[in-house]
Amino acid sequence: RWFWFDPPFHPNQSVLLHKQSDNVWRIDFQLGWDANPDEARKPENVIPRIRAMLGPDAQFELEWVSVYQFACRRIDQFRHGRVIFAGDAAHQVSPFGARGANTGVQDIDNLAWKLKLVLDGIAPETLIDTYHEERAYAADDNLRQSTRSTDFITPKSRASLRYRDAVLALAKTEAFARPLVNSGRLSTPTPYVHSSLNTADDAPFAGRLLPGTNCADAPIVRDGQPGWLLHQLGDGFALLHFGRAPVAQLSVRLPGGVVNARVLSVGQDFNEDAEHTLSSRYDGQPGTTYLIRPDQHVAARWRRFDAALIEAALRRCLALPTAA
Repeated sequence: RWFWFDPPFHPNQSVLLHKQSDNVWRIDFQLGWDANPDEARKPENVIPRIRAMLGPDAQFELEWVSVYQFACRRIDQFRHGRVIFAGDAAHQVSPFGARGANTGVQDIDNLAWKLKLVLDGIAPETLIDTYHEERAYAADDNLRQSTRSTDFITPKSRASLRYRDAVLALAKTEAFARPLVNSGRLSTPTPYVHSSLNTADDAPFAGRLLPGTNCADAPIVRDGQPGWLLHQLGDGFALLHFGRAPVAQLSVRLPGGVVNARVLSVGQDFNEDAEHTLSSRYDGQPGTTYLIRPDQHVAARWRRFDAALIEAALRRCLALPTAA
């Protein structure tokens, strides 16, 4: 992907170029607020822009031409009664960092398991409200990141313009300035560190996998074959235990039914790789246990396998009272 800031072939604006499949190249020309969208998309106005960029002898044909507007906004509530909003219906971000489709998929990852448990009568309807709690928080994070990228690409003030131009000038020779060039921070999952579904740590842990964080993947070995941790977790609740666990499955009886959490024992169900990557990323001391949600986010973690603590954390993760 290539970015041009204030190039000679498109003064005072930016241009983005990247290759797509089937030998198609996407070129985004920034247009000013006074541009006429109907005129701007006409071939007789598009082709001269491309020739100015690529040179008069470049051979190309137009595959598709459209005009779009940067937008950074979200709906006030992701749930309005029995109507639930997701993806572009819930939030829109400018197209820098691949945040649009990625966060739409993450919305559904977050919603699907909650909706099923409510429809099955196992969890209360209030569990659906945590969809807004967690995904609005993530949307705000994406909007903040995307707005920063947009402001760097299209400065809105004289000070922002001076900062952008200084960063670009310094980046040619100074390594410290290159990470400051913000043409779009690539999308990463937002940890739900303040979620009401989390159970706080009762012991110190090293690393970044706080409750509410998406699980980190790690290489494992199962039946002599290499694999990956996330492929082992399945699509329900899981307990990742470092060492020999007392049970293969923990079942919790609730007013609406039974919820099962499959136990995966490191060293019993599968082994680590030679570098012990898994225990390093999870600070997996012997006895350490993680409760993992169906969307592969950490709900809770302990330094021991304690069925009572796990049940309380599971009830909290279902928006149920923690006392039986």
